[in-house]
Amino acid sequence: MRSIRSAALLMSLAILATGSAGAAPAIAKPSTALPGVSLLGEPIEMPGLQRKRQLRLYLPPGYAASNKRYPVLYMHDGQNLFDNATAYAGEWKVDETLDALAKEGKLELIVVGIDNGGEKRMTELNAWDNPQFGAGENRAYTDFIVKTVKPMIDRQYRTLPDRANTAIMGSSMGGLASHYALVQYPDVFSKAGVFSPAYWTAQPSFAFVASKPTPKDARVFMLMGGKEGPQMNADVKRMAEVVRGTGHPAENTVLKLVPQAEHNEAFWAGELREALLWMFR
Repeated sequence: MRSIRSAALLMSLAILATGSAGAAPAIAKPSTALPGVSLLGEPIEMPGLQRKRQLRLYLPPGYAASNKRYPVLYMHDGQNLFDNATAYAGEWKVDETLDALAKEGKLELIVVGIDNGGEKRMTELNAWDNPQFGAGENRAYTDFIVKTVKPMIDRQYRTLPDRANTAIMGSSMGGLASHYALVQYPDVFSKAGVFSPAYWTAQPSFAFVASKPTPKDARVFMLMGGKEGPQMNADVKRMAEVVRGTGHPAENTVLKLVPQAEHNEAFWAGELREALLWMFR
């Protein structure tokens, strides 16, 4: 495994080396990743998508000194989870949040971050075709997580591999993808963090969720900011009704609306602690 800090240094050197003559080189942001975060080897092949993807790993502070096994949370947009140096618009502070929870004795998790595909993000995280963005690729992307990434993590690390200890989480398109994964693979995931879901890109998702009720013990944490737009707010409320309409227990469904919140990593970082404690309670 390569440390995030080492990767950030290499990135900085590359930027300096390629700066055009006479122009001031771009200044790389300093790494903010904590010691428990690393790059998980080289990018790995994504079957069916003819591309590779980098994974990022967070291990709880006591991992090396213990023989314990840990629940696992899979998260999308890995670049934005742990490190301001790689984040698009600020990070989720997943490592800071979980280090604090571990210190308090409240929760210890392994987190696997799957980097987004840049220009492929809008199709990789959507299971349905969209006339604006193109053919959906999320079925293959989710299969990659379930059939390639998870077995590898379960082999190489001390995980609790059963569905009761396996969760998935993301925001925006990642929120949409997380809800899809929970419904498509209820035998793999028992919890989903569905932050600011972009249901507007995937209208068939409502019928999909209605037609495939999740197990009663599955936990769904839906989150939306009031300033994320009328369409997104209307859609998340509609989806909450769809979930309730399948007979899913109210105690296993959360819809949290934060009136002044906007669509950004600072919002999601601020809500992460509450969501994780509820999902893994």
